Amino acid sequence: MRRRDVLAGFAAASLGAAPFGAAVPARAAGPAAYRRGNGADPETLDPHKTSTVAEATILLDLYEGLSTYGADGDLMPGAAAGWTTSADGLTWTFAMRPDGRWSNGDPVVADDVVHGFRRMLDPATGAKYASVLAPILNAEAVNRGAMPVDAVGVAAPDPLTVVIRLAQPTPYFVELMAHQASTPLHRPSLARYGDAFTRPGHLVSNGAYVLKDFSPNDRITAVRNPHHRDAAAIAIPRVEYIPTPDLAAAVRRFAAGEIDSLEDLPADQVKALKTRFGAGVVLNPALGVLALMVNVRKAPLGDARVRRALSLALDREFLAEAVWGETMLPAYSLTPAGLDNALPPPTMPGRDLSPLEREDAAVALLREAGYGPGGTPLAVELRYNITDNNRNTMVAIADMWRPLNVATAFAATDAKTHFAYLRDGGPFDLARMSWLADYADPQNFLFLVESGNDGFNSGRYANPAYDALMREAARETDLAARARILYRAEELFLADLPWIPLLHYRHKHLIGPRLRGFQPNLRGVSPTRWLSLA
Repeated sequence: MRRRDVLAGFAAASLGAAPFGAAVPARAAGPAAYRRGNGADPETLDPHKTSTVAEATILLDLYEGLSTYGADGDLMPGAAAGWTTSADGLTWTFAMRPDGRWSNGDPVVADDVVHGFRRMLDPATGAKYASVLAPILNAEAVNRGAMPVDAVGVAAPDPLTVVIRLAQPTPYFVELMAHQASTPLHRPSLARYGDAFTRPGHLVSNGAYVLKDFSPNDRITAVRNPHHRDAAAIAIPRVEYIPTPDLAAAVRRFAAGEIDSLEDLPADQVKALKTRFGAGVVLNPALGVLALMVNVRKAPLGDARVRRALSLALDREFLAEAVWGETMLPAYSLTPAGLDNALPPPTMPGRDLSPLEREDAAVALLREAGYGPGGTPLAVELRYNITDNNRNTMVAIADMWRPLNVATAFAATDAKTHFAYLRDGGPFDLARMSWLADYADPQNFLFLVESGNDGFNSGRYANPAYDALMREAARETDLAARARILYRAEELFLADLPWIPLLHYRHKHLIGPRLRGFQPNLRGVSPTRWLSLA
């Protein structure tokens, strides 16, 4: 109980220190503009060179890929009116919208899409998200410079048809076509202005909005695209993306009525914000997991009994509620619930046991492995990147392990050093690892621990049965059968626990009283075109 008292007291003190005033945001006479809090100024608005969430939010309004997102975050046709796939899943044919228009009135044609893909994959572009297009035939070779850009498997047999050939079946390919990496570009603007094509007055886009102004450290302004096919149904005529790098300051601006919504919140204030703003605080599941990566090649952590014991001893509910202030959810699987093309995820053994029963089971497993209370102590080192929440998490975990006769040491570095150390193969016992998925498919989580994936699988987990299931899933074109295969792969993962899942991420929103139509969703997307102002 002492652990709970101390950390709960810490959390309460952090919350109580926040300066709070009125119960709801001030409601001055509202402007026609939607003032959208957006993290940070973009480094670029070139859709083929972006890499941040804040940039993606803006580009989702300015551009439209072959597919896009509806009001509920689900996928829907975008620049393409629809698509078909071949029986083997290797050829996708997209029918462009005859009424598709750029913001200057030019038609959006298939060659614009082909050119966009080629530019994205051209090594000279230096695209950070080129891997999004990796499923396309020859895409990886083109991006490495091993093949010319026109070798990529994309063609435009006529102005309204795009044909894409894949290297292997990719059931989540439609979602990749909604990513900013997949957007078409207005070729005349790029030819005329070069890299300056992204400036206000130069940028010609095909989304619901067009760039109007960019005032660094103040706001980016976009206005409704009069040539968009649904322009008449778009309720908000003007959106201002306001950088909010200081979340506490952003909350104060929200309370003063200067911002209509925030897409992130200070985690240590969430409970107090819920008291203050009520239903305006919206927390919902996200595409992310926080885990402990285990070095399975190092004794005794190579013994699955030890890994299972360490997992069983964890009080994930306490971590989620007391340490993370309800901004995370307890994780008993690697994949979060609600993914596309998936069954509900399996859960790790022991999920249904009481805390005391879990501790008893953990002790029994450790004793089988030669450790445990009254026996040989188990010494482990927890490596993590420094933040207040990360430090509190690791301290709490060490305290949960203490009754098992586990002695825990810590190795803390900044995030850049931490992840570079793991990527470069530095020795470790257990290390903090987090993952935010690029698309809502279980493959984008389960691939992390495939053997040979040294960029992420720093613990060097290698299970031939697991790898075989992942290869089988990659070949399977029947979505229901594929879902069952990936479920079996995750069952193997949970039996072996090369990563020990701790928590699943949640999106954190603050929605003002003027904003209408916001629908929380797993992907965390909310295009402005679906919103309105009261």
